Amino acid sequence: MIVEALICLALNVYHEAKNQSLIGQIAVAQVTMNRVYDERYPNTVCEVVKQGPTYKWKPDYPVRNRCQFSWYCDGKSDTANDKHAWETALLVANGVYYGNLDDMVEGATHYHAHYVNPSWASSKTYITRIEDHIFYRWDIHYE
Repeated sequence: MIVEALICLALNVYHEAKNQSLIGQIAVAQVTMNRVYDERYPNTVCEVVKQGPTYKWKPDYPVRNRCQFSWYCDGKSDTANDKHAWETALLVANGVYYGNLDDMVEGATHYHAHYVNPSWASSKTYITRIEDHIFYRWDIHYE
């Protein structure tokens, strides 16, 4: 179970941020784990990474380009072909999964590339920009 979670987390880091610095990759992994800990999302790494609508006629098949993390349902191969980037992603996944790295994105559960403007961004609290990604979290309301 832990090995599966680490692989899912590393694949997410690899496909979402392999072109980013180590800090950028850690930030993406932290968003993934922040979602695992947030009750609004599934409670396992693999379920978070693979979250998105599926076809009624084939429930294990994600609707193309509609997943939370775009690489998972973009129709391209999910194989990690860059050995060095894959090894780095595994190290990042291990460090974040086991809590050995500080949450530099302050609880962020969302991010997007700096060159897009998703409709959800205005409903979240801006945290920071790290290289190509802008990070957000849900608004915190105190009662």
